[in-house]
Amino acid sequence: MQENQSKRLNILLVAEQCNPEGASVPLIAWHFFDQVSQLADVTLVTHERNQEQIEKYRNGRNVVYIQEGAFSKNYYRIITQLLTFLFRGKINWPLLHTLALPIYLEFDYTVYRKFKQAVQNHVYDVVHAVNPTIPRFPVKISQACTEVPFLLGPLNGGIPFPKSFQDKAKQEFVQFNFLRTVGRYLMPGYLATYRRASKILVGSNFTLEMLKKTFNLPDSRISLFSENGIPQEFFVDHKVAALDRPVKLLFVGRLVPYKCADLVIEAIAKLAPATLDRVTLTIVGDGSERANLEAQVQRLQLEKTVTFTGWIGHQETSSHYKTSDIFCFPSIREFGGAVVLEAMASGLPCIVADYGGISEYVTEQAGFKIEPISASHLIQKLAEAIQLLVDDPQLRSQMSQQAIQRAKEFEWSHKATQLVQLYSALKTATQPSIQQLPDMSPRPKTQFG
Repeated sequence: MQENQSKRLNILLVAEQCNPEGASVPLIAWHFFDQVSQLADVTLVTHERNQEQIEKYRNGRNVVYIQEGAFSKNYYRIITQLLTFLFRGKINWPLLHTLALPIYLEFDYTVYRKFKQAVQNHVYDVVHAVNPTIPRFPVKISQACTEVPFLLGPLNGGIPFPKSFQDKAKQEFVQFNFLRTVGRYLMPGYLATYRRASKILVGSNFTLEMLKKTFNLPDSRISLFSENGIPQEFFVDHKVAALDRPVKLLFVGRLVPYKCADLVIEAIAKLAPATLDRVTLTIVGDGSERANLEAQVQRLQLEKTVTFTGWIGHQETSSHYKTSDIFCFPSIREFGGAVVLEAMASGLPCIVADYGGISEYVTEQAGFKIEPISASHLIQKLAEAIQLLVDDPQLRSQMSQQAIQRAKEFEWSHKATQLVQLYSALKTATQPSIQQLPDMSPRPKTQFG
């Protein structure tokens, strides 16, 4: 009996997008695999497009690559080129996800065909589908999980634009969002996937409530668990408020309308002249809005204050976190917002919009959350928060320490431990002391329900 209790769990981890050198969803999936495989025996199933990068870091771990047909390779190239031409270089995500569905379905069916028998033969203790993160796709391998627990997520998404930001919503092709709802119910196996799931993990309260209502899910089958985490190397022990140099403000993210880097620039322009002389703003990232943002900086005569880095690597981005003082990220439609966690781990007080997933990371002790009533309201409150933090080094230091402590709850090894405890609970079909695990949200939610 003791031997069985100490035996490592055998997990089938399905992640179409998984890449240690990627960003966003693929990198998140890699961290799940990398950390959980230190605590359990994990077989990762992913798309062959990730093979070259994964092989550099695999270290003998079990990875199965799913090949795609010639049609899928050519089809994806054609639709991306077509959409780039039609929308002048901007990414129409709702339409791209809809048109790319056949590629995912090919992967999904191949996984089912290859692993159906092994799952039915109880080779694995738990089947965990990590992505697609967007809650709009079926997972066919769940059909084989009649006697093996099937875990889905963390999922995140679906949040609408704030009502007062319809101009930015149009820039993000909100008129195509109906495809998300229509496709959800027309997609073969979508509804059945959620009915079969032993447990569904979600990354934000909005998505949790949306899925509970959509599928009439009891609390016992759905729980809050952020998809994002923080590597250990991002953490600093403490940060001393600099008094002998300008206060460094930082923005990190794609330069697209809903990230609202333009509002940060407008807020800087509102600072009193004496304060403006004491700050700098570094904007890390690139995207369709970069030319507009650079023109805005020139129009407001902020060339000496604002610097654009363009796309840079993880290591260089990390150095910007560590040498900055305040993180400004008023994104109005953010699901995960890993950059906020990275900034907090680096000891930066964060100023964010009180909307979506990022507002659930930042506590009142670690930063400022601004209700997105309107663009002018966000700009004004951003300027006031910046002014307060610049004028009060002691407050910056206090919030810095609180930010670091809060971020520790999202450290990847900590999250992996929580997941393996959940795997064990699902396998034994009991309710152990998971209820006492730390809440990942500042709101009164239970981590694993």
